[in-house]
Amino acid sequence: MLDKNSLTEQIDAVLPQTQCGQCGFDGCKPYATAIVEGHADIDQCPPGGDAGVAQIAAILNIAPKPLNTTYGHPKPPAIAVIDESQCIGCTFCLRACPVDAIIGAAKHIHTVLTELCTGCERCIAPCPMDCISMVSVPAPATPEIRQQIADGARERYHLRLLRLARQQQRTRKPEQNKPKEATIPTAQQATDTKQAAIQAAMERARAALARSNIPNKD
Repeated sequence: MLDKNSLTEQIDAVLPQTQCGQCGFDGCKPYATAIVEGHADIDQCPPGGDAGVAQIAAILNIAPKPLNTTYGHPKPPAIAVIDESQCIGCTFCLRACPVDAIIGAAKHIHTVLTELCTGCERCIAPCPMDCISMVSVPAPATPEIRQQIADGARERYHLRLLRLARQQQRTRKPEQNKPKEATIPTAQQATDTKQAAIQAAMERARAALARSNIPNKD
């Protein structure tokens, strides 16, 4: 009996790696993990279709079942294309892409790297200009090429997760190291402290004069 990690890796290996989220999970690996943990069924991946369900069933040594179309229907291969004449450089699509297939910068035109796009459509909804559309492309010529494309998408997906985790860590560190505001005196607090110290010193001087019976000229 394979352990859960091995089963997860095997299931993830046969998933299409579109990272589309139609299954109800953020990506193919989280979906594979959920299947092994018993939190998801084997029939929730529309891009994989019935063939994908059968592959997962074979790995788990259970009976296959039809694709649950509640999660969507299989679609012909397609990629996202940005109408650059309408793009305002908002970066929303760039941040939504799970495989870093969109390049650009704030207030500059964005472009889809067509050879990297998985056709997940996750960039469409966030676009405020509605300038992203899906364009049909030929299906991979062979299963080997299809697997190469899936492997590349899987690698970019995991590299993106690592990059985002590092960015979040770098953002968090300055906040953790920042001194608490209460420990930094304001200008008014510094002035009040100085005046209090002067007043205390004057009181001590008057007391010393009184003890020595030296007349106080004040």
